[in-house]
Amino acid sequence: MTPARANMSSGSRNNGRIARHERLKIRSKIISAIRSWLEGEGFLEVHTPILVNTLAPEPYIETFRTTDVHGSGSMYLIPSPELNLKRLLSEGLNRIYQLGPVFRRGERGDRHLPEFTMLEWYRTDADYKDLMADCEAILQTTAKAIGLDGEGVVYGRNVIDIRPPFTRLTVEDAFIRYAGWCPGPWPDPNRFNEDMATKIEPGLPKDRPIFLMDYPASCAAMARPKPSNPSVAERVELYIGGIELANGFSELTDRYELEERFREWTITRKRLGFRDYPWPQRFISCLDSLKPCAGMSLGVDRLVMLLTNTSRIDDVIAFTPEVS
Repeated sequence: MTPARANMSSGSRNNGRIARHERLKIRSKIISAIRSWLEGEGFLEVHTPILVNTLAPEPYIETFRTTDVHGSGSMYLIPSPELNLKRLLSEGLNRIYQLGPVFRRGERGDRHLPEFTMLEWYRTDADYKDLMADCEAILQTTAKAIGLDGEGVVYGRNVIDIRPPFTRLTVEDAFIRYAGWCPGPWPDPNRFNEDMATKIEPGLPKDRPIFLMDYPASCAAMARPKPSNPSVAERVELYIGGIELANGFSELTDRYELEERFREWTITRKRLGFRDYPWPQRFISCLDSLKPCAGMSLGVDRLVMLLTNTSRIDDVIAFTPEVS
């Protein structure tokens, strides 16, 4: 009985390894297709530092701290290349992207990793509507690159129609429909976040991709206010099959408004017991020459999960953090 068990266990491990290797091959095709599409649209791939000496003081994102090569100060692994990408835009580049690792402390689960792969791209003279069109094209392109027909994908028990245009739904309409209340521009953050996680996200349709857009002003992050309705911000998130896949903004380029947000975030971080970051003065200064622009981040690991019908993020990466 013992040898039989060993053989079954070995076979199971080998089958699991083969399946993971096949997903890694598909992952490579997806990443190649992303790069090909972006380059065809005139985007330049850039590589900004992964280890930086300051960050945006976002209240609910923590990363990893280390020391610089001389041991003389704190350095941080990037949770996003956003600040440095915008600095490049301010120097005159118009369409750029970065595809590589980012880091979030305290994130681990079936859809979360402390180190994951993010695609982040920016367009000048654009807004969040352009980003939504980009997302539609990227999903079509990557699906076709791995042999799907560009019309539908299967994820879990759902057949998802991925033909554009994807559904658009405002946050206000989503809360009225799925939570029974209107958040307004300044909702209670605890109630808003809890209902978003327990009512809105589970309630969104699973048979179509959906853009959740126009977030309350207090949830703007680094998005600009909507010109026709300043009580909301031009922020959008893409959900597909219950997976939050992408997050983007028509970017706020008003230096003084963004400085005020950073000060408020710093206060919130102190209240939550998080460390202070050095003030990102180089980024703040670049806003004086930053043209109107829009930027989007997309979780590549989650995209691979979606297109391979895989429920665990561990199964679409080469090594998990625990064995790396």
